[in-house]
Formats: sequence, structure tokens, C-alpha cells
Amino acid sequence: MKDLKMNAEVISVFPNKIRIVVDNLEEFKLKDESLKVGSYLRVADNENSILIAIIENFSIEVNDEGIRDYIIEATPLGLIKDGEFIRGGDTIAIPPKKVEPATRSDIEKIYNESIELSRQFIFSRLSSNKEIKIPVDGNKFFNKHISIIGSTGSGKSHTVATIIQKAVEAKLGEFSLNNSHIIIFDIHSEYKSAFPNANIINIDNLILPYWLLNSEELEEILLDTGERDNYNQSSIFRTLVTENKKKYNPSHEKIFYDTPVFFDINEIVNAIINFKNETENAKCSGRYMINDRTYSLLADGKTNDESGIKLTNEERIKKYFEKELTFFPTKAQSITRGDYADGTLDKFSIRLQSKVSDKRLDFLFGDKSKSIKFEEILKKLMGYCEELLSNVTVIDLSGIPFEVLSITVSLISRMLFEYGYYYKRLRCRRNPDEKINNDVPILMVYEEAHKYVPRSELSKYRSSQKAIERIAKEGRKYGVTLLLASQRPSEISETIFSQCNNFIAMRLTNPNDQGYVKKLLPDTLGNLIDKMPSLSAGEALLIGESIILPSIVHIDKCKLPPSSNDIPYWDLWNEEWKNINLVEIKSEWYK
Repeated sequence: MKDLKMNAEVISVFPNKIRIVVDNLEEFKLKDESLKVGSYLRVADNENSILIAIIENFSIEVNDEGIRDYIIEATPLGLIKDGEFIRGGDTIAIPPKKVEPATRSDIEKIYNESIELSRQFIFSRLSSNKEIKIPVDGNKFFNKHISIIGSTGSGKSHTVATIIQKAVEAKLGEFSLNNSHIIIFDIHSEYKSAFPNANIINIDNLILPYWLLNSEELEEILLDTGERDNYNQSSIFRTLVTENKKKYNPSHEKIFYDTPVFFDINEIVNAIINFKNETENAKCSGRYMINDRTYSLLADGKTNDESGIKLTNEERIKKYFEKELTFFPTKAQSITRGDYADGTLDKFSIRLQSKVSDKRLDFLFGDKSKSIKFEEILKKLMGYCEELLSNVTVIDLSGIPFEVLSITVSLISRMLFEYGYYYKRLRCRRNPDEKINNDVPILMVYEEAHKYVPRSELSKYRSSQKAIERIAKEGRKYGVTLLLASQRPSEISETIFSQCNNFIAMRLTNPNDQGYVKKLLPDTLGNLIDKMPSLSAGEALLIGESIILPSIVHIDKCKLPPSSNDIPYWDLWNEEWKNINLVEIKSEWYK
């Protein structure tokens, strides 16, 4: 009779939880394996089904006779029936027959048989048993948006590096480079060491021509939206840019303010200066008092109906593009100020000249930005440079001035989204029956995403929010997906974060971030989501459409780590005093 006694049995079944009593914990455990929160159990029922559950918590109850019973609460994950694992555990027959720890083969069967071998992508192992590899469906992982969240020191950067390194190593044949294309926005200059063969773009070799900026991006850099004269500034600026684009692109039938074609920013500066200084013949509208020796403007200092240069509005704009002109000063009853010479353009003119001549913004407004071709920019961004073909492009944002950081991210994101859009259109035109929209899909990795797509109404983030939100909402259709990595998920635009389908949630200690993540996660491990604050470095909750069931995993170590390791303060402080060259640092600072 003693042999027939059950060591463990289910005493309660709830819609999302089962309660188990164990009388002898040592006999219940598998040999050489520990039993802990996160371990897996198998529960047999009367219909030859096996319920797989994950331990949520332990407790001990002592009866009147002093005998201890161990109470385990577990979250049902799914049923193994007829050799197939089915998510959901609310259909188990009552009463269940037997409870025991799930074996390694049980767990491996669930993970491995749920995904075809050819589609398995592995970058982590089960936290409770590191011999068990956890595959995800590579297609569902990368063609849906990914979010990696975790506090400083949780292993977030190493996780990003591990995933990308394993992705570029995967091959179906004997060739040097696979077809992966990954763009990393590296805000802290961490990933060069992790990807030594990557296409590295930084402030020294980045060229993003101003003429590719759309209306919002241009005005975000050049106009001050807080000024009362902003409407006048915006109106004249739009007119001048549109006319200058028409001047340099006569072969285009339709040119608009947002058309991504060349225009000369220096000619726009000339025109703004001329408009703000302009004077006009008071006696004859349309005659502008340009002090130019080519024209006989004033006879004996007197102004008459023939004084000044007669110009149509179109001729006037073209002339103002040429150079900075001088005008005769105003004169009572004969020479008046021009339409825009009332001071409304003064600050705008100064700011425009300052931005265009700012050496830190050479990558936007410098001479190279006027000569580079559109296709050259795309090749550089996508790793198609003739001297270096690369799967990974690291865009080092550490040297980008903060005031144009979001603009830089916005422009690159928008260009790559539009690449996907037009490439799909081209493929469908060539073959109307085409099933694959983009055979060169791209993953955009936004490291520290809260820096440039925060939950903010400030105008300086508007363009980057709009560009990345568009990728989040529509990018999958065009082969452009995103990976968000952030230590402050509660500060990321909710529109973007809520579009993610795969989550790697690492240790989070901030209560606001924890609550925000719990609210948005599409799938949870019951109360195990509360483990986030106590996860060790490298541990994570892996949740989403790409994995058969939510799991607590340990991320594999990356081959080459990013330069994001903690500085060993105590070790360094115990060493001998080091002298530093402050002059050399100043030179680097002032570059």
C-alpha cells in the first residue's frame, strides 16, 4: 500500500493555475536536478494527455501532527496530446492522475518539434537547465518586430550582439556572406568591437545630404517653431526651396517642396538675406532698389517711376538666388521696405547661415552633400560598398550633435523604409504573381531607442517618431522590420512599442517600466512576469509569436562582446596614479 501512495497530486485546478501538494520533496525531484521556480512539471490526466506547467511558487503547510506538506503552484502552458504540443492548459480532464517533474526529453520535445529544423534560430538556453537549447522560428522572429528591454547591466547589449552575430553566421550553403542586412543605430559607440568586419559609418564619413530631408525635417533643423514669425519664415522658405528645386531639375515634370531632388542651400541663404534687406520703389510697385552698377537706378539721387529694376516675382527669386545683393536704403516717400524686410526674417536668416556654416553639420550641409548621388547613399547604408560588402552596418551616432540626432535617425529610417516600398513595387511590376515582397529584407536595430523616439510631444522628436512609427506599422509589408533595445521602455512611443511581437524582457528594476511592459506584453508567464527585477545578468523572459511557449532563458554569450562592460572602478583605483593628456582630449573635443 505504501508503494501505491502518490508522492504528489493536484489538489486544485483554476483557469490559469494548478495547485499541487507534495509530501516528500526529495522523492519528487529528478535525480541530479534541482527543483525551483521556473522548473517544468508534467501532469497526466484521464484522457492520455500530459499537461506541461511551469512552477510559479512554493509554500510549506504543517498539519496538526507536525507533518510538512509542500505546496506548489504552477501555471499551465499547454498539453501534449497524440505526440503534439498544444498551447493552453484549461482543457485538462479532472481529476488529474499523476504529477512529476518534466524530463529533459519532454521539454526538448516541446521546443524542437514545434518548429521545423530549417527554421530554427537558437540564441539562448533554458535558464533552469542550460543543456536545453531554446529555438525560435527564425521567420516569425525577424519578420515581426522585436523588443529587447532591460536595465543597465542586465546584458541587453550582449543580447543584441549575440542575436546579430548568430544571424549573419547562418548559411544554407558554402558562401562567404549570407543575405542578411542589419543596420545598427549605435548611440554609445559600443558595437564596432562586436562587428569588426562591419560597414562602420560615423561623423567622419557620414554623408546625408540636406536635399533628402523632407519638409518636417528641414524645418525642424532650420526654423524655430516657438517664434511668432514662424509662419512667415516657413512660407518664404517653402517657396524658395520649391523654386530652387525647379531650377536644378528642369527635366522633372512635377516638383514639390517634398520632392527628394537636389537644391542649393547656399542659394536659399542668399535669397533669404536679399528678402530681408529688400527695398522697393514706392512710386512704382515691382521695381526693386538693387544697388547694382549694371543698372542706372538713381539719377542725381532722385527716385522716379523708372528707378530700380523691374522684375516679375519669378525673375526676382532667380536673381536673389545668385548672390547677396545690396539695396538702396529707404527714403521718405520714394523708397520703402520690401514685403519681408520688416524684421520677421532677421533671426531666421542668422540661424540659417549659422546652421549651414556649422562645421559639425558638414555631413548634412557640406560640399560633399551636393555632389553625392542618391544610390551611393543607399549602397553605403546597406553595406553594398564596392570596397567592403558587409551584412552589418553600424551607424555610430556618438559624434552626431544632439540637436540633429533625431533628424539623422529619421532620414536614414525613412530612406530605408522607402527603399522597401519602391523595391516591392518594382518586383510586383516585373512579376504580378510575386509572393515575396522583398528578397533583401532589412532589420533596423535602434539601440537606446528612448533617446530619439520618446513618448514626447516636442517638435524636435516629431520627424523621428513619424519615420519609426511608419516602419512599426507598415514596414513588415515591405521587408523592413525593427529591433528596439531600451533600458526605459516606459519612455518609448507606445505606438512603436505596441507593434512588437517578440519580446526579450531582461532585468527591469524601475516600477514604471515594469508596469508598462506588463501592460503591453501579448503573452505572459502568469505571475512569473514579476521575476523581472530579480533576473540575473543574461537571463530574460522570451515571449512572442516566434516561440512555442513563454520561457525564462539564458542568452548565449556573444563571440565578440560590445564595448559596454562595466568599468572596474575598484581595480583601477587601486593601481598607481595615471597621468592623462588633457590637451589631446581637448583636440578631440573640439573636432
